[in-house]
Amino acid sequence: MKHVLLGAVAAMAIGTAAAAQEKMRISLQLPLTSHLGENLTLFEKEVEERTGGAIDVEIYDSATLYKDKEVPAAVGSGAIEAGVASLTRYVGDAPVVDVFYMPFLFNTEEKVRAAVAEGSPVRETLEEAIAGTGGQVLFWQAYGGAVLLSQGEPIRTPADLEGKKARVFGKTLGDWVTAAGGAPTLISGSEQYLAYQRGTVDVGMTGVSGVKSRKLWEVMDTITKTNHANIEFVVVVNSDWWNGLDPELRGHIEAAAAVAQEDVRDRMASIEAEAYAAAEANGMTIVELTDEEVAAWQAKAQPVFDAYLEATGEAGKKILDALQ
Repeated sequence: MKHVLLGAVAAMAIGTAAAAQEKMRISLQLPLTSHLGENLTLFEKEVEERTGGAIDVEIYDSATLYKDKEVPAAVGSGAIEAGVASLTRYVGDAPVVDVFYMPFLFNTEEKVRAAVAEGSPVRETLEEAIAGTGGQVLFWQAYGGAVLLSQGEPIRTPADLEGKKARVFGKTLGDWVTAAGGAPTLISGSEQYLAYQRGTVDVGMTGVSGVKSRKLWEVMDTITKTNHANIEFVVVVNSDWWNGLDPELRGHIEAAAAVAQEDVRDRMASIEAEAYAAAEANGMTIVELTDEEVAAWQAKAQPVFDAYLEATGEAGKKILDALQ
């Protein structure tokens, strides 16, 4: 009888171990110390607690598995269960996603929150488009406003950008740089430090939190607070993997995602303030634009809106109308 009981206990242990082997690997281009990395760590904790360990979350940070531009294909094909990607990485399949990178469109926190809210026409349209790639959005991660980086002199007006090579991370941002007289160069987030160090580009573009997490003050000395775009990342899961999960497990993961999504959105203002303080403490000059300088940039933006509407048709018009 003793052997039978031991056998039963062993079988239960094996079953429990098997249940815990359902892995959810997540690819992240940023370091785990970045605010997106911290947010994924929160998500991991919530998932594992809510599922009792039935889902084992593994985070691969700093592009150790995939660069950001590779994440949509890796998730869509099922090569990995989940990944974090900038919205603009889906622009090839879903041009509408670049609405968040339209110049100076998201100029208030209220407008951003309204656009990313569950059930908003903007969010629904974008998530539906992304779903066509084999992946679906689990939750959104706020990254803040885009800024320009430079060495020696600030980039205050389009005249300062003219003829210079600028790092961009999306087509629409590239269109904006071109309209302002610069030469856009698409460089992934994990490669921008080296690009600035080697002089591959003259001007940087990122969210200010990225300046802190990547220590970009070592290769650039000036931040111009243009806030010309709102940077959003999404955590995307492979559709087949997701649909194959037990509905109860999916519910627990969705609840964990809601916690993580709200946490990072609510902390974004303080995250950016801390990043600016860190940049200044490490010798960077922070430049604020005047209303006249902002107007000079905005005057160059119309070709970008025209190109967006041409690429997106009725879907793009619907989104812009909703925002206005």
